[in-house]
Amino acid sequence: MAKPALTAMVVVVVAAAALALVATAATLAPTEADDPEKVDKWFTTLSHAERKTTRLHFYFHDTLSGKSPTAVRVAEAPMTEKSPTLFGLVNIIDDPLTKGPEPESPLVGRAQGFYASAGLESLGLHMNINLVFTSPEYNGRTLSIMGHNPALETYREMPIVGGTGVFRLASGIATAKTYFFNLTTGDAVVEYKVIAMHY
Repeated sequence: MAKPALTAMVVVVVAAAALALVATAATLAPTEADDPEKVDKWFTTLSHAERKTTRLHFYFHDTLSGKSPTAVRVAEAPMTEKSPTLFGLVNIIDDPLTKGPEPESPLVGRAQGFYASAGLESLGLHMNINLVFTSPEYNGRTLSIMGHNPALETYREMPIVGGTGVFRLASGIATAKTYFFNLTTGDAVVEYKVIAMHY
C-alpha cells in the first residue's frame, strides 16, 4: 500500500522540479534575435542615429569550489602547476552577475566565456567573455569584453568590443575591482562598472 503513495509523491516532486526548471529557463531565455532584413534596416538608419551611453554596475561571482562551480579548468600547460602565475591555465565560466555582492542578491545576468592566465612574469588574465543580461530592461542583450586583466591590481580596465540588441556596435570600458577573494579556493566576487556607448 505504501509503494503507490510513495510513487505518487515522487511523481509530484519530479513534476514540481520540472516546472521550476522550465520557469527558470524561461526567465533566463534570451529574446529572439532580429531577422536579417530588420538588422539591415537598422544599419541603413544608423547614420542618423544618436550615440547613447549606458552605465551598468553589478558583481561577478567566480566560483571554482564546491558542488556547483561556475568556473571550471579546461586546459593547462605542462608548466602551469610550477608557474607562480599559473601560466597556461584556461577556465571556462558561466558566472552569475548580481546587483549586490551577496550570492543571494538579484540576478541581472551571466558572464559566459573563458579567461586564461597569459602572463609569465606577472599575473595577467586574457578575458574573453560575454555579459548576457537577464534583467527585464536588457533581457537577452549582450556586451562582449576581450582584453587584459591584471587581476592583482586594484582597478582593472578592459575594453567593451561589441554587443547585441540595444548594445549593437557597442564600445566602451569595463572597470573591475575585487570585492572578495579566497586564497584557498580561488573563489572571487568582483565589482564591475561598465560604460558602454552604443546606438
